[in-house]
Amino acid sequence: MFKSMRVTALAAALMAATSLTAVAEVVYHRGNTADPETLDQHKTSTTYEAHILRDLYEGLVAYSAAGKVIPGVAEEWSVSDDGTVYTFKLRDNAKWSNGDPVVAGDFVYSIRRIMTPETGAKYANILYPIKNAEKVNKGDLAPEEVGVKAIDDQTLEITLESPTPYFIEQLTHQTGLPVHPASVEAHGSDFVKPENMVTNGAYTLAEFIPNAHVKATKNPNFHDADNVKIDTVFFYPTEDRGAALRRFQAGELHTNNDAPTEQVAFMQENLGDQFRVAPYLGTYYYALNHEDETLKNPDVRQALSMAIDREFLADEIWGSTMVAAYSFVPPGIGNYGDPAFADYKDMSQIDREEKAIELLKNAGFGPDNPVTLTINYNTSENHKNTAVAIADMWKPLGVEVNMVNTDTKTHYAMLRDRQDFDIARAGWIGDYSDPQNFLFMVESDNTGFNYARYENPEYDALMDEAAATVDLEKRAGILKQAEELFMRDLPFIPMMYYGSMNLVSDKVSGFENNLLNVHPTRFMSISE
Repeated sequence: MFKSMRVTALAAALMAATSLTAVAEVVYHRGNTADPETLDQHKTSTTYEAHILRDLYEGLVAYSAAGKVIPGVAEEWSVSDDGTVYTFKLRDNAKWSNGDPVVAGDFVYSIRRIMTPETGAKYANILYPIKNAEKVNKGDLAPEEVGVKAIDDQTLEITLESPTPYFIEQLTHQTGLPVHPASVEAHGSDFVKPENMVTNGAYTLAEFIPNAHVKATKNPNFHDADNVKIDTVFFYPTEDRGAALRRFQAGELHTNNDAPTEQVAFMQENLGDQFRVAPYLGTYYYALNHEDETLKNPDVRQALSMAIDREFLADEIWGSTMVAAYSFVPPGIGNYGDPAFADYKDMSQIDREEKAIELLKNAGFGPDNPVTLTINYNTSENHKNTAVAIADMWKPLGVEVNMVNTDTKTHYAMLRDRQDFDIARAGWIGDYSDPQNFLFMVESDNTGFNYARYENPEYDALMDEAAATVDLEKRAGILKQAEELFMRDLPFIPMMYYGSMNLVSDKVSGFENNLLNVHPTRFMSISE
């Protein structure tokens, strides 16, 4: 009897241990810059929102761990001989998290929705290559006129205005992610709430607690769910990079998508391969308000730009994790040649400063009649240190600087809502490797990203001409002319080309450095 009880107890213990092992949850704690303003894929504009949305949803195409385009909902696609008609064949095992099949009509609904003016999509213009998309978005045509249709449930056809060599890459952007039509119809803008959201990606939304975290859990209906190793991912807003580093060192974060530049030497010495720096397709810049009375003067804008010691910023403030920028389009981008560099790129800093003083003097300003300007920046020691350094560089010109700091969400809302400001920090990370993705930002009708309120019909005409040019070499030349106007008029002052900085625990596998700095959770695993 005693032996039987002991065997029974041992068996129960083994079963309990086996059960615990079976249900052991793999949790990923992920630092992610800031709270999302929205989780409506048709209204977002930031990379930290994209990181979350690409975990929740899958578009026609997706990104691999290496940042390469791979099939998503579409298993394959073909392009017509003239380059204007794309036919996508959807996988038959694609499902929404509620079990509904993902069908071609869902993408028709989604593309019509983002183009409908009432949606208020700030980033709709990324899909303007689609036939009639711009006209629909501007209210000139009905949404049904946009060039997208379902041939059947598994076949989607998208017609473009003209051949667009980067169109497939554009579809990796969050604006190309589908919404679940029935959820949007039932809940309106509240479809983004956890209790209402239906997704088709590797994860579903479990919680969104502002200033705390976004929690996503594995979607068992995802077509590749068997290969998704992480059960739950928490996205934390980590605007304070120093605090994020401490949390990482304490093991509270497995990764963080930025790091405090003032501690680069410390991280290199103490974190080894857990501190990663890689090339990044992006430009760090200051937007200049062209409606401001002082900044309307092109000499003032050029003087401010010339006086900035970009090498000092990149090396000393950003710890050599950035590279000095003298163009808005980063070098090495696809479908281009050398960008349009500023004509003072090769001047010494002393000569630049003397020229800047002369330009401001011609504009009527100097130490005896100083210019007073305010720099707005979003919360980050890195951005603060950059602003302080630039204020010091502008002092010899007779420029007095005030600074205003707000959280990231408030800062970008201010820029998009076209509130009053003088100078504002911003950055742009390329969504695809093509110069159009940078230069389109300051087209006069791009109210979502033309923070400078720059209006130049000549610039707009060049961008329109480039969009209609099939020959890639000719198109590159036209875009180069547009960038030359950009560098002459300076809607933005480009200062540095980005390098990505990530903190990555050695417990994490599948986190691969790549030019776009995209890291889908579905390809990662964690060993505790």
